[in-house]
Amino acid sequence: MDIVNKVVIVAGGGSGLGQATAMDLAERGAKVVIVDLNEQAVNQVAHAVDGIAVACDVADDDASHAAMRRIIDTVGLPAVLVNCAGVAPSARIISKKGPASLGDFERVIRINLLGTFNWLRLAADAMKDNIADTDGARGVIINTASIAAYEGQIGQSAYAASKGGVVSLTLPAARELARYGIRVMAIAPGLFGTAMLESIDEEIKDRLIADIPFPHCFGKPSEYSAMVRAIIENPMLNGSVIRLDAALRMQAQ
Repeated sequence: MDIVNKVVIVAGGGSGLGQATAMDLAERGAKVVIVDLNEQAVNQVAHAVDGIAVACDVADDDASHAAMRRIIDTVGLPAVLVNCAGVAPSARIISKKGPASLGDFERVIRINLLGTFNWLRLAADAMKDNIADTDGARGVIINTASIAAYEGQIGQSAYAASKGGVVSLTLPAARELARYGIRVMAIAPGLFGTAMLESIDEEIKDRLIADIPFPHCFGKPSEYSAMVRAIIENPMLNGSVIRLDAALRMQAQ
């Protein structure tokens, strides 16, 4: 799919992988809509890419419906959705304080999994009304999983469960939406140099990098956005999860 002048929604585009993706696709001619709960961040990124800012909780049903209507009324039907919104807290199932907070677990599932499905369904419903291109394509949806879905570490039960849900969602969603010419893919990043990861103690950072086979470094957000572009451009990529992890297989802790 050629993204020039196409409407691209980046959920979670106010920072990290989403921000890099928004900037990358805007540079290549897309009409980018940035959706994020952080109003200040979403406005800053939208200004930088000459895009549309939408401050919204991705897991809120009513707010997301209203946001999608605003997007369609303002710039038209989306052709691409990239779901990057997410949180990654760490908590043991049992600690000195007792069992883990059910509310905290629910929050991670709500944002990472329900938020992903929420915008997937809304985007797909809008994309089905696009005029198909010569190959019958109407849209592309790219969700963000994690290698934690496969090798979640101690303390990552909520995060791993949420990303495992994103992984499991990929194929059935792709099969169901194929009739509309909508592809569904997911990317499972390893350790990427977002602001959150780069801010940790140098000793811990060195220990994490030591476990990465090659290249021996954190991934760059631009490398994530490059994978997003590859998926958009290659019509044979559908229904799969791509590990973007430099051959990293995480240990228990």
